[in-house]
This record gives sequence, C-alpha cells and structure tokens, in this order.
Amino acid sequence: MRPTTKRTYTAKQREDALGLSAKVGSARAAARLGMPKGTIDSWEHMVRKRSRAGASEVDGGAVVEPSPEVGEQASSGGTERRKRGRPRKTPRVQAPPQPVAVPPSKVDGRAPQATAPVKSKRTLIARTHLPSARAQALELAEKVGITEAARQLGISRFSIYDWRRKTRLAAQDTTHVSPLVGEDVDPGLARDARILEEWRAHPGLGPSQIRNQLRRAGMKVSVHTVRVVLDANGYVTPRTKRTEVHDRRYEAVRPNQLWHADFLSRYINKQLIRVLFFIDDYSRFIVGWNIFDEERASAVIETFERAVSRHGRPESMMSDGGGGFWSWRGIAQFTRLLDELSVDQLIAKVPQVNGKLEVLNANVQKELFNTERFFDLTEAHARLGHWVSFYNFRRTHHALGGILVPADRYFGRADEVRAQIEAGRSPEGIGEPLALSERLVDLVRVSSRAGKLEVHLMGERLFPPSTP
Repeated sequence: MRPTTKRTYTAKQREDALGLSAKVGSARAAARLGMPKGTIDSWEHMVRKRSRAGASEVDGGAVVEPSPEVGEQASSGGTERRKRGRPRKTPRVQAPPQPVAVPPSKVDGRAPQATAPVKSKRTLIARTHLPSARAQALELAEKVGITEAARQLGISRFSIYDWRRKTRLAAQDTTHVSPLVGEDVDPGLARDARILEEWRAHPGLGPSQIRNQLRRAGMKVSVHTVRVVLDANGYVTPRTKRTEVHDRRYEAVRPNQLWHADFLSRYINKQLIRVLFFIDDYSRFIVGWNIFDEERASAVIETFERAVSRHGRPESMMSDGGGGFWSWRGIAQFTRLLDELSVDQLIAKVPQVNGKLEVLNANVQKELFNTERFFDLTEAHARLGHWVSFYNFRRTHHALGGILVPADRYFGRADEVRAQIEAGRSPEGIGEPLALSERLVDLVRVSSRAGKLEVHLMGERLFPPSTP
C-alpha cells in the first residue's frame, strides 16, 4: 500500500498551470505539468468563485489569491482513500493565508495589478449564423479546408460539414432547403422586434397575453422569452393581490344564455365617471357598454335595451346588488323590465360570483385607463370604444385557450378559426398559408389556474367540463 503524500505548489506553479489550462484545457495541462487534473479544476473553481464575489480585485492595495491546499487535499487524499476502499472522510481544510498588503513599486510608483480571472472553457453558447456567413464559410473551406476555415472564422467544423451536406442535398433534390437560402436577418433580432412591436401597440398587455397574440398570428415564442425581452425594455410587473372566496366554477354552454353587468368607477380629469359593461358569459363578448355620471336605473335600462336590440335578449342576467340593478325594498325598474322580457335575474352576493366581469374591469383599467391620459370625456368615450372593439375581435382570451377572441365564440366561428390556425393560415382567412415548418399546431395545452388543472384542445376546454 502506497503511503499518501501531500504535495504543495508555489504561487508561480499555480499561475503557470492556470494559464496553460486556459489555453489547452485542464486535462492536457495536468498531463504536461505532472499535476492531478482535480487540483487544477479546483483552482479554476476557486478563481471563478472569487471573481464572482469580487474578491479577485485589488482592495486597499491587497491582492487575494486562491489557496492551493483545498484542491490538493480533495484530489490526492480523497483519491487514495477511495482506492483503499475506506469510507471517505471530510478532509481537514487549512485556513487560507491572509492577504498581505503589497506596497507600491519604487520604480514607477504604481501598485501591482490583480491577476485577471480565468474564464471557464466549459461554457457553451449557441450561435446563429446568417446565410451570408454560411456561404462565406463554405467558400473559405473550399480554398483552405474545413478545419482551417473553422479556426479562422471561429465556427465549429461540424457546422461547416453539415452546411456542405445540406447544400449538396438541396442541389440534388428539391425537397431539401439549402442553408444558403433565406433572408439575411438575425432571427433573434426579428423576434424581439416583433415582440416589442406588439407590446408598444398595446402597452397594457402582459407577457402571457403578448405570447397569445403572437401565437394567433402564427409566431412561436415562449412566455419566458417575451418576459425577458419586455424586462430589458422597461416592462414593470404589476403587483396584484387575488383573494379566493369560493372554488365553484361555472360557464354557460351557448351564447346569450347568461349575461353579466356591473359598473366601474374612474376619475377623468378629477371628474368621477361610471363605466357600465354587459358581457356574455359563454364567450366573454362585450354586448353593451356606456359611460355615465351616476349609477342610475335609467342608465342600466338604456344600455341593456340597446344591447338586446343588437344581439337579442339573454336567458339570465347576473349583477351585484347595486341600486341601478336591484332594489332591496320593492321592485326595481330594471327588475320589471327583465320580468317583461322573461329574463331571470341573478344577484351576486360576493364579487367573485360575478368574477368574469370583475376580471374585465381589471383588464380595462390595466390596458386603457392606467396607460393613457384623456383630454376630456369625449376622447375617453372614443378611446373606450376602440378598446372594446379590440377586446371583442382581436384580443385573445386566456379562458378561451389563448388563441380565440370573444367574437370567435360568440358568432360561432371557433371551429373554423382553429382549423385556419392549424392549417397555417390567418384566422381571418386572409393571406397565403404559412410554411409547414412555421405552422402553429397547438393541439393540447395543459395549464394551472388557481391551483386547478385545466386541459384545452385547440382552444376548447376539456377539463374541468363546463357546467351551465
């Protein structure tokens, strides 16, 4: 049995080993210098750790260097114990030497510089090469060879081999696409520009909503990528607090089976206004809206009759117990109107029961009232009308699978829209079909909402099943 001996190295040997490892790698450096590879790896780890913590910089004229004892004990002592079959014990680590203040040089009067941290050669970063760069690499490879071309251009030689193979296949068979064909545009920059374009057009939308808007347009992107791009360009995540009162969920099974109504209070130039919304439960489609100065029964009746004349009467009507909808003594005017039209009236005792409209009120504040300033009530009324049109016909909804808009469900074209998106065409039926590799075929989406599992198939919720 060989006795275990502890080897020590000077600071000069350690610096030479780290410098050689940065050029040829720790394994080759250990073979050339006759050192254990684990010792060099331990030194590199300590240098990286100290550089991240800022300990490798000069502080008050002192230079801090990594201690060689830790890596040597871990590499030599631990290896010998494992060879003898004994259980590995925790090695005794000696305290690293204290930093010694180095006085300035008498020759030039400057303090010595700290050793630059050694970069790890294990970090691999994916690179995107444009068609012009690929053509340049193949042209240079024909002259000097693939290995030399890869060394000069800093490109992996396996990439050049792959480009040459695909170029030959594309020349022989029309089914293959040449790597030299395409727009000479960085796809990452184009993706970021498309994300910022959608966000600047609708600054109230969040990362997941931006992702859904791009998915409907046929662009594949993750929520994480959208969030990283938005955070780098000034996006601030809103702070919200959600209170769960009940866990019972319901949804209508057809349009106009159930409507929701509620008032939203806002200030426009120090003037209090009341925004009234009527939405359809099945599709989240806004069937009626208006702006008033007070919550009056006449305002509710006016907006409701206008919505009924345009979209037909609902089977049921849900609202809170506000004075414009309900009277706790006697019969309210709106209740009499619903009785005449044979519409059932439902009163939500807690806001969460009327939660679909509460979510709409939060969205209109986040996407419109909190992002824009209005000159007067006329401008506020016009901008609200534009937002309602955007919400109904162009804004995707999470409850509809993330690819449908409220109008798709309300007007019975959800199946057609899903078929258009699956085939790679525009949801509006305008434009040329997308290439097969660029089509968005999101068949199944599994998500979690308030701790409950949800499964959507092409935008239609399968689990949990909808209950009327």
